[in-house]
Amino acid sequence: MSTQCRLETGSEWIELSTTDDDWEAADPALLGTMLAELHLIRAFEETVLELAAEGLVHGPAHSSIGQEGGAVGSIVGLRPTDAVNGSHRGHHQFLAKVFTYVSGGVIDPAAPVTPKIADVLQRTLAEILGLAQGYCRGRGGSMHLQWHEAGALGTNAIVGGGVPMATGNAWAQKHGATDDLTISYFGDGASQIGSVLESMNLAAAWKLPVCFFIENNLYAVSTHVDEVTADPRLSVRGQGFGIPGWRVDGMDPLAVYLATEQAAERMRSGNGPAIVEAEVYRFFHQNGPYPGSAFGYRDKAEEAHWRSRDPLDSTAAQMIRLGLIDETGVDELRRQAQEAMVTAAAELLEADPGVPGKRRIRPELWPDPSFVNVGVRGDSSELQSLTVLEPTEHEGAWRKAKFVDAVAGVMDRRMATDERIVIFGEDVHRLNGGTNGATKGLAKYGGDRLVGTPISENAFAGLGGGLALDGRFRPVVEFMYPDFMWVAADQVFNQIAKARHMFGGDNPVPIVLRTKVAMGTGYGSQHLMDPAGIFATSPGWRIVAPSTAADYVGLMNAALALDDPVLVIEHVDLYGIIGQVPEGDLDYIIPPGRAVVRRSGTEVTVISYLSMVERCVEAVEQTGLDAEVIDLRWLDRASIDWDTIQTSVRKTNAVLIVEQGAQGSSYGGWLADEIQRRMFDWLDQPIERVSGEEASPSISRILERAAIAGTEEIVDALEKIRRGMGRS
Repeated sequence: MSTQCRLETGSEWIELSTTDDDWEAADPALLGTMLAELHLIRAFEETVLELAAEGLVHGPAHSSIGQEGGAVGSIVGLRPTDAVNGSHRGHHQFLAKVFTYVSGGVIDPAAPVTPKIADVLQRTLAEILGLAQGYCRGRGGSMHLQWHEAGALGTNAIVGGGVPMATGNAWAQKHGATDDLTISYFGDGASQIGSVLESMNLAAAWKLPVCFFIENNLYAVSTHVDEVTADPRLSVRGQGFGIPGWRVDGMDPLAVYLATEQAAERMRSGNGPAIVEAEVYRFFHQNGPYPGSAFGYRDKAEEAHWRSRDPLDSTAAQMIRLGLIDETGVDELRRQAQEAMVTAAAELLEADPGVPGKRRIRPELWPDPSFVNVGVRGDSSELQSLTVLEPTEHEGAWRKAKFVDAVAGVMDRRMATDERIVIFGEDVHRLNGGTNGATKGLAKYGGDRLVGTPISENAFAGLGGGLALDGRFRPVVEFMYPDFMWVAADQVFNQIAKARHMFGGDNPVPIVLRTKVAMGTGYGSQHLMDPAGIFATSPGWRIVAPSTAADYVGLMNAALALDDPVLVIEHVDLYGIIGQVPEGDLDYIIPPGRAVVRRSGTEVTVISYLSMVERCVEAVEQTGLDAEVIDLRWLDRASIDWDTIQTSVRKTNAVLIVEQGAQGSSYGGWLADEIQRRMFDWLDQPIERVSGEEASPSISRILERAAIAGTEEIVDALEKIRRGMGRS
């Protein structure tokens, strides 16, 4: 017969409850601060629901009433340099962190509303109403609250979406030689999400000081946690990753405080992440001022049970028992908190002259409509002090260099001169330079700067985003193939791309994503795409696509110096080509707005990028047309060189846009539309385009070639343009 042995994970899993002794041993100033913050947050949330009922909150009002104990208990003991981020239901997390920051960690419950506290209440309410004086200038609203100075990294409307970003912030804290920590708040619904579990694994593997704080309020909108997981004890999630967990009553702020202090001791000591699960209860529905029972998914008896455990009442009762406050003092605390919110609202609202008895937002407080696009990306002024070099005009010495060696060489130079640069990616630290040699020679910088990642694109992409927002490092994240970025689409498009604009337009997000187009290599439908078209229509990204080794150096240097997210696209067809780069230290840049004419001509403007540029030159020579070939280099809307394109179109009056990739995700479709809008009067015939077919490339050599564009397709398009000119 087989033998069996019961195995243990080795990771602690603790349920923590308080006793009267814990309350008696607690610092009275701590208890008073907790009670004050609980009441300030409750009054704030009641005001938000009141304004929502009046139709003054544009969008959702995800109230945290009932859940305040978890946020206050876990944040009240944090340092100003510790950080938090949270979910769409995050008013209480944001306010608790900011109150603790502006108060120095101590609030007198007898006089809780200082000028700084009053300012926080007004600015937070202004943000939720979408007004210019809000922390994010009205762009964040209820679900995107950020004040970086206070360690409030930003709440997040994508369930679980902020967790990888918080993990990145913790990486920065650890490698910035601090013992600070980050707490990421999410709910029971997010506990089943891949990005959360990926982040747990990554944080455990790298021993990052991040606390995964689960606010288990039992319901993801109306779906009970028992319906979606076999084990609703959510703090058990960490056992599979070697992460200890604490389970605690979230209606007891002191219990949450004590559990968080134990978890914090582990994190500050360099032992890695922790999980805290706080059992809480939202008194209202997912959104708005009605209880869940009004929608049929909860019964009134359940709601009454949880209301009887209100953290405001239980905390006050303990403090009354200890003689630290009396009922009159509690009533006065509530009155002052409510009065502060009446004052905050009055400064933002006025009587509506058109509707008697109604209020409206003061018109002068709205953001100016001209602010709508400000901060989608920066103004690139950070490049002004750098040396610009146009390789086609370089008159100095050259040296031969294989394209892929230029990729590794410029990264080597930048890592040697800028200790902030850190590279993340699958296998980048192995195989003598990764899967293609792009990181060859970089292992000498050590495992803290050339970091091999798990196969968890959501986690390491989001970690890079959080690291960029922290500001102490400049992450370079490699995706082995572009298709893999769609595994991490939330982090790439919802988080990294939108962060600067969403949080007010000021936050630098200096991150570089590297990837390679591999069409023609036989890797099939899920490895070969060209991502340019999709990124070009996603606001926030800059895009570079070099076609020569010398261009790669200048474009990558610019990408690494910009304070914006930059996608650097490479092509495997170029890696083995021996070109040349200027002699010297590879320190020059090619800034945004700098295309280059690879061949001058008068009859048609041919526009392309990457390896297709040389294919265009070949096709032009075969047809005999006097075509002008433009290599875009920068592809995004803000960085494209419209002047060079317009000068050429005014001369040729005809345009051909060439790309290799599929029709559906076409870059040329967007570009053709923009050119005809800008230059319609100069066009003598419709813009022609060359692209691949609708289908993704297949494994079959024949079908792969049929799916992608090459020199032959460019020749056919040029001949069509020739016929459009009335020539045979």
